[in-house]
Amino acid sequence: MFTVKASLTHTPRRKRRDVVENDEFAAFARRIIRAHGRRVAAGDVEALRDLTALSAAIDDAIGQAVIGLRGFGYSWAEIGARLGISKQAAQQRWGGQQ
Repeated sequence: MFTVKASLTHTPRRKRRDVVENDEFAAFARRIIRAHGRRVAAGDVEALRDLTALSAAIDDAIGQAVIGLRGFGYSWAEIGARLGISKQAAQQRWGGQQ
């Protein structure tokens, strides 16, 4: 009798977290960033550097999120689709950060 090793055929199940208020949380973050931009535009030139630093922090957060999603088993195609880019573009952008 032939048997197949389960470890070779088993597809790992993704651990999905319950999503809680993602839309509201993202909207809140966007409001804060826009308010900071208005503050700079109103003459607070010293805050311009801080606003630019937010861009770098967002890029870092996206990279961390993508690495985390890959750890949960999401494919480059799934991640790329959510970002509106190809799987190749997603892998080129964040594949080296793993």
